[in-house]
Amino acid sequence: MCVQQHLLGTTMPSNANPAPQMDSGSAATRAMKRHVASRMPSEKLLLTRLRNTAIVALFAVALLIPKIIHLRRSERSWFAFRIALGMFGSSLVLLPLALWGSYLLAVVGLAMFVGAILLPSARPDTTADEKARELGALVVVNGGEYQPGNAPAAPVQLFTGVENIWALDRHFQPLLVIPVRELTVARVENKSGVWLLQLRWADHAAEFTYRGIFAEHLAHVAETTLHSVMRPALPVIPQRRAASA
Repeated sequence: MCVQQHLLGTTMPSNANPAPQMDSGSAATRAMKRHVASRMPSEKLLLTRLRNTAIVALFAVALLIPKIIHLRRSERSWFAFRIALGMFGSSLVLLPLALWGSYLLAVVGLAMFVGAILLPSARPDTTADEKARELGALVVVNGGEYQPGNAPAAPVQLFTGVENIWALDRHFQPLLVIPVRELTVARVENKSGVWLLQLRWADHAAEFTYRGIFAEHLAHVAETTLHSVMRPALPVIPQRRAASA
C-alpha cells in the first residue's frame, strides 16, 4: 500500500499538468480564431473600398476621354494640358514622400509625369470628315499635287460635291474651287511616267499631278468621281436648211 501510495503520489502531479496545458492551448486557439475573424471583416471592407474606388476612377476616365480628345484639337490647350499633367504628377512624387511617405501616390504621380512626356502632339483642328460635312461634299478623293500660280506645288484632296469641287491642302485651305455645272473636261493622261488629271471649266484649266506606285489608280479614281457629278452635255441638234423655193 505504501508503495502504491508512493507511486500514486509521484504520478498524480504529472497527470494533473496536461489539463491546464490543454486549456491554455485551446484558449490560444480561440484567441487566434477571434483575431482572424476580426481581421476578415476589415479586409473585406478594404477590398470593397478598393473595388468601388477603381469603378469610380474608370467611370471618371470614361467621361474625360471625349473631353481630352476634343482638347487635343487645339495645340495651345493640349500643350497646357500636358504641362499641367506633368507638374501635378511631379508634385505627387515629391510631396507625399516629404510629408507622410505615401509610396502609392508617388507611383501614380510618376506615371502621370511620364504620361505627360509620352503623350502625342496635338492633331489638326479639323478632320477630313468634318470638313466634308461642313462643305456638303459627297466624296473625298486624292488630288495628287496642285500648283496654284507661282506658288510651290502642294498635295491636295478633292472634295466633290453637287455644286462645287474644292481642292484643299493639308490644312484644309482652299486652293481651287470649281463649279460643277461649268466643268466640261476631266481627263487623265500619262506624260513621261507622270499621271495628270486635267480639268477644264469655262475659260479656266487646271492640272493635278500624281506620282508614285499608285499614281495611275489614284488619278483614275479621281477622274471617275468627277465624271459621276458632271452634268452631261446637251446634244447639238443641227438646224435644217430652209427648202429652196
